[in-house]
Amino acid sequence: MIKSRVGSKGELFPPKEIREKLGLHPHTKVLYSIENGRLIVEPVPSVEKMLEEPPLVEITLEEFHEFRRRLSKRIES
Repeated sequence: MIKSRVGSKGELFPPKEIREKLGLHPHTKVLYSIENGRLIVEPVPSVEKMLEEPPLVEITLEEFHEFRRRLSKRIES
């Protein structure tokens, strides 16, 4: 565990070691959440970084069109 401080205006100052491990650079956007009374800070990945990751789901264009067709029918009913 590493100690840090909260600034007079509520700013958080994560130590360099933590910033480096998370890839937090100046102007990096982050998400904050609270889980079990703990603050969770996660960097928001860039579009470029997201495109480097393998897709979670792969479907063909035909499967996509079939899904849209069924969804449209269900909504119209």
